[in-house]
Amino acid sequence: MPFVTSAGSNIYWEESGAGEPILLIMGLGYSHEMWHRSRAALAVAYRTIVFDNRGVGKSDVPPGPYTIAQMAADAAAVLDAGGVESAHIFGVSMGGMIAQEFAIAYPNRVRSLILGCTTCGRGGVSAALNVLQILIARATMTFDEASAAIGPYIYDASTPRTRIEEDLAIRRHTYPTSAGYMAQVAGIQAWSSLDRLAAIRMPTLIIHGESDQLVPPENARILASHIAGAHLVMLPKASHIFSTDQPEASIQVVMGFLKLHAAAPVH
Repeated sequence: MPFVTSAGSNIYWEESGAGEPILLIMGLGYSHEMWHRSRAALAVAYRTIVFDNRGVGKSDVPPGPYTIAQMAADAAAVLDAGGVESAHIFGVSMGGMIAQEFAIAYPNRVRSLILGCTTCGRGGVSAALNVLQILIARATMTFDEASAAIGPYIYDASTPRTRIEEDLAIRRHTYPTSAGYMAQVAGIQAWSSLDRLAAIRMPTLIIHGESDQLVPPENARILASHIAGAHLVMLPKASHIFSTDQPEASIQVVMGFLKLHAAAPVH
């Protein structure tokens, strides 16, 4: 299994497919396996690289708190390990925060940027208090308790239960430790990109579910208004996990954007 050492921690990564490289960055407490709905489609046309953020999956769980900048450096180390100079960067939720940080810190390594169900952090629009409380309480809940509590706020009401159960089967065997989860939460709470978004100048797609209650849709509009030339797509009947709520529609948007910006000049 491939690992790369970043700031003293082992970060797990793997790849599939061939073509222009795309790096996928997952969200809070989720392992790379939660890319299961998007990864196969992307790997048909792209060298698709996935990894586990520090604190989850097969990566180390060093003492926290972590920072978003630190996790962006982990992402850079993964590209280094793969011999990739620049890639399309696709991050969702916390992974979208890491992707923003990566684009600001390493602009020459970003061919294009895709920000899914994410926010600028502090300065953005927070979820309702009860949703935030569940997010923190998840660290001490069992898997079943946490899934039941957060589910209504991250999946659209129209999504078939069988599809959600497929996600939960993955989550069940990749559920993070409390330490790793809270170390990532601390990074989210301390971070903001709002006053630095003008530095993002590469082609950017912002994609968000209209019924997202964890990261309210207004956050997508804030990002789009601060990133020059950004293309905003709002998905109907989709919440936070839009790749499960609307798998065909979401991957069609992503693939269309990538095709448009194939071999885009590095900024």
